[in-house]
Amino acid sequence: MRSRTLRALALGTAALAATTALTACGSSDDDKKSDTAAGAAAEAKTLKLGYFPNITHAPALVGVNKGLFADALTGTELKTQTFNAGPAAIEALLSGAIDATYIGPNPAINGWAKSDGQALKIIAGSTSGGAGLVVKEGINSPADLKGKKIATPQLGNTQDVALRAWLKENGLNADTNGGGDVSILPQDNATAVQAFAQGSIDGAWVPEPNLSKMRLESKGKLLVDEKTLWPNQDFVTTHLIVSQKFLKEYPGTVKKLLQGHIAAVKYINDDKAGAQKAANDQIKALTSKPLKDEILAAAFGNLKFTNDPIAGSLFTSAKHAEEVGLLKPVDLKGIYDLGPLNELLTANGQPAVSDAAAS
Repeated sequence: MRSRTLRALALGTAALAATTALTACGSSDDDKKSDTAAGAAAEAKTLKLGYFPNITHAPALVGVNKGLFADALTGTELKTQTFNAGPAAIEALLSGAIDATYIGPNPAINGWAKSDGQALKIIAGSTSGGAGLVVKEGINSPADLKGKKIATPQLGNTQDVALRAWLKENGLNADTNGGGDVSILPQDNATAVQAFAQGSIDGAWVPEPNLSKMRLESKGKLLVDEKTLWPNQDFVTTHLIVSQKFLKEYPGTVKKLLQGHIAAVKYINDDKAGAQKAANDQIKALTSKPLKDEILAAAFGNLKFTNDPIAGSLFTSAKHAEEVGLLKPVDLKGIYDLGPLNELLTANGQPAVSDAAAS
């Protein structure tokens, strides 16, 4: 199945190569067209790809574990690097330590703002859903959160912004120093899971699989399932970005990376059991701590894997970050480059995706 999928996805690239060969024999105008086509097929010797050892990055986990990226990147060596937080991945991209990475929306927005729109492009969606507010029993409404301690993964990260925006909409305030109606305590996910189990925090707005860990292992209650706050219950959790410099210099390699990505998303949606095993095997290889079967199944069931970047939710998330004082106004026009992805999707008989601001 994998080889058939990659062969189908490669049609667009093959057609482009054929066009290049034909135009090479033409006139001077044709020579210019040939040069353009050759540039569009330019490929790098190495691609440095970042991702997280987290189930919300399942397309990356599966793509690496099943060799889908390696199969697609013919002639290019794949090197991978893992991160535990978005800001670290963005810094690596800005410094050139990596060429592309799977990442959440808010770090991508921050990277775009920090570089004045020069550092990166979002080139594909990856994951939707799988985040929310888990609390102790006895907390049944926003009003019950007054005076409580709630964790988020990191100040200004995607879940932190979501919590602050939701609190504001419900008439509650929280400052960046842990004060206000609700005390927000940014801490890494592993710490938050342990703190909730020990009773030192009252809840946390976290992504999978931490959400399922808190529910199943510590009898937490899901007060807010974030997908219920979004149109069609879709919002971006993870997407794929690439440095603009790499995209400009090696568009052919970026296109092959996207072939591997599309193949990984298809594998997940066609073979959920196989995908869960592959993702967990890769997590085990990276951390020596695979997820328990019940946590793995629950987390996968709460996530949607898609090539659609769900652009509308990114623009809304940026507005939320501005409204809670964590982001200065930023013009996100041009943050997406979905042309190569849509070429491949169309060639494979799949619908194109949109970069429109409205969901």
